[in-house]
Amino acid sequence: MKQIIECVPNFSEGINAETIAAIANAISSVEGVRLLNVDPGHDANRTVITFAGEPQAVVDAAFAAIKTAGQLIDMRTQKGEHPRMGATDVCPLVPVRGISMDEVVKYADLLARRVGEELQIPVYLYENSQPDNRRSNLSVIRSGEYEGFFDKINQPGWQPDYGPDEMDAKRGATVIGARNYLVAYNITLDTKSVDVAKKIAYAVRESGYKGAPGSLKFVKAIGWYMDEYNAAQVSMNLTNIEHTPVHIVFEEVRRQAQKLGANVTGSELIGLIPLSCLVEAGKYFLELEGINYNPDENFNVETAVNELKLGALGKFEVDQRVIEYILNI
Repeated sequence: MKQIIECVPNFSEGINAETIAAIANAISSVEGVRLLNVDPGHDANRTVITFAGEPQAVVDAAFAAIKTAGQLIDMRTQKGEHPRMGATDVCPLVPVRGISMDEVVKYADLLARRVGEELQIPVYLYENSQPDNRRSNLSVIRSGEYEGFFDKINQPGWQPDYGPDEMDAKRGATVIGARNYLVAYNITLDTKSVDVAKKIAYAVRESGYKGAPGSLKFVKAIGWYMDEYNAAQVSMNLTNIEHTPVHIVFEEVRRQAQKLGANVTGSELIGLIPLSCLVEAGKYFLELEGINYNPDENFNVETAVNELKLGALGKFEVDQRVIEYILNI
C-alpha cells in the first residue's frame, strides 16, 4: 500500500486569480502529487488548497507553494476578514493511508526546516509537531496576527522553531505541522449582524468567551460578515470530527441562532471533507425523522447534503468535495 498524505495550505490571497493560479501550478508541477481542490474566498482574502500524494512529493510541492506565495503575496498591503500572520499562513500535513502520525510529524519537520533555512521565513511548528503544549494551538500562535508579530517574535518563548528570529515584512511568518483531519465549516445566517454571529461563535466554541467555556469541544469559531452572501456567518474549524461531528455543530449553531432570533440559511465547506462525516450526518438526520438505518451510502450522503444545507450557497458537488471520492480510495 502506498503511503499517502494530504496537505492543506492556507494562503493569504483570495482575490488575485493569477496569484492563486501560480501557487496551484507550483503544486501540480511536482510529480507524485495530485491537486484536489482550490477554494478561494474573496471577503476572507484567503485561499485553501488541498493536494495529496506520496510523502516526499507532498513536501516538495508544499515547499514550492510556500516559495511562490512568498514571492507573489505582500503582507504589507494584505487585508481580509480571516486572521493571518503570513503569505502562507498555515500548512498542515495529514495522514491519509499507510502512514502513521509519527511518520507525518517527521515529514512536517523536514518541510519546516527547509522553509526556515532555505527561504529564511520564520516557521512555527503546531499541533502534533509542536512538543511545547503552550504553543501548539494555531490560534494561540497566530494571536496578534501579522501586525502584532513584529513585537511578538521578540518576546520570551516566541522565537520561531526554524528560520530567522525576525519577522519578514513582506512574507510574514508561517505555521507548519502534522495534524488529523480538520473540517473548515461556515454556517450562514439570515442576518447581517456581525454581533449576532459573534455571540453564536462565543457560545459554541470550546474557548468560549471571557473565561466561560462554550458548548462544543474541539471547535474554534469566529463571527463575521460576508459581503458575497450579504449575510453574517459563523466560521469554524472542527479539529476533532469524531468527538464533535459536523451535524452536531450544525444543530448547535442553529439552536443558538434561534435563541437570538436568527435562522440558519445555509452552510459551506472550505476545502474537502471525509466521507464518514457525511455518512454519519445522514444517519443522524434520518433517525430524527424516525427512519431506520439505511445501508445505502449515497442515500445517507444525499440526506446529509440536504439537511446541512450545503447546496444553499452554491452547487455542492459531492464527487469534488469528499476526500475518498476524489482519491478513489
